Amino acid sequence: MERRTTTPRPGWQQTVEEQGLVYPLTRHPDGSLRPYWDESAYYVFTLDEIEALEETVEELHRMCLAAAGHIVAKGRLADLGITDPRIAEAVTEAWHRRAELPSVYGRFDLRYDGTGPAKLLEYNADTPTSLVEAASPQWFWMEERFPGADQWNSLHERLVDAWRKQAGLLPPGSPLHFAHSSADELGEDLMTVAYLKETAEQAGLATDWISMEEIGWDTLSGRFVDHRLRFIRSIFKLYPWEWLTTDLFAGHVLDTLDNGGGTGSTLWIEPAWKMLLSNKALPAILWELYPGHPNLLPAYLDGPRELADAPGYVAKPLLGREGAGVTVHEPGAPAAVRDEACCYQQLAPLPAFDGNHVVLGAWVVQDEPAGLGIRESSGLITDEYARFLPHVIL
Repeated sequence: MERRTTTPRPGWQQTVEEQGLVYPLTRHPDGSLRPYWDESAYYVFTLDEIEALEETVEELHRMCLAAAGHIVAKGRLADLGITDPRIAEAVTEAWHRRAELPSVYGRFDLRYDGTGPAKLLEYNADTPTSLVEAASPQWFWMEERFPGADQWNSLHERLVDAWRKQAGLLPPGSPLHFAHSSADELGEDLMTVAYLKETAEQAGLATDWISMEEIGWDTLSGRFVDHRLRFIRSIFKLYPWEWLTTDLFAGHVLDTLDNGGGTGSTLWIEPAWKMLLSNKALPAILWELYPGHPNLLPAYLDGPRELADAPGYVAKPLLGREGAGVTVHEPGAPAAVRDEACCYQQLAPLPAFDGNHVVLGAWVVQDEPAGLGIRESSGLITDEYARFLPHVIL
């Protein structure tokens, strides 16, 4: 694994915008616009490194599914902050019926520097983003800059194939709606949903647009409806389940939830059982089930324990996003158990390449490793100001 600098292509911004990346620049707190898509450098991997990462992702995904089964079997949903009995029941039923529920994709965030086993930081299994840049612009960048080279990237083909395989699980006679929140000012959610909608259409599915805020409730029929007053029978939402089950219409969501048994009215994708995997408590439960595993970091739910002494720890809210609420505690600093539920994970500083802290985003599509995206940040926490860099296998 190596970071190499290069000269960006002339007109790179227009190029990646035409390939679906609607926000190639990020506005920083000082008001400046800086590249989010950053092709002034790229990462090089050997084929052996990529094959090892693929095997790691495959094993981590298998372990995560086993951990989800353990959480349900042992009645430990409260450890994930799922204390509402109705929500717990919905998640449990969805898990038992998961073979009947479409599940598309997820992203593992890994610490890796090319010199040792990759370490799991977290699993974004419900509403992962940075998909478009990983699937499309970086592939075309490679073809233009390194013709004949390769890349860990079968995302597009696997997504189309996933929709095609799962078409029979969708209610017939109505389109699959694709929803994002109109509160997303950056456009990242809209871009991600638009791309997934395109892959579903390439798989032969009938689709339609809607924003979460446009979803209506028909009091006479007791059904969710779209802006044309059609019943919403299936919907992909880039909207977290913890919001969906706690906002104004949460009761209607649970009342009409189709969990694969055909008794409900709305089938939501990703399914409710993804709440078991997208929670920051998962690394702690994994460490409990697989202590000492080479791809895991020690992690706990009741406090930092021995991590407070050395090598330090990171406290993560169970439902945090984009690094929000994450605190870094250096070794020897006074240990502190936060008031909110957190996962206390061993501090494993992101490796620095030329002063840039890098995290690998390894994608899974329908249970199979599917590709790699790389983000860099100036600090130890990968936040909304991170940059995306392409990679190549040479």
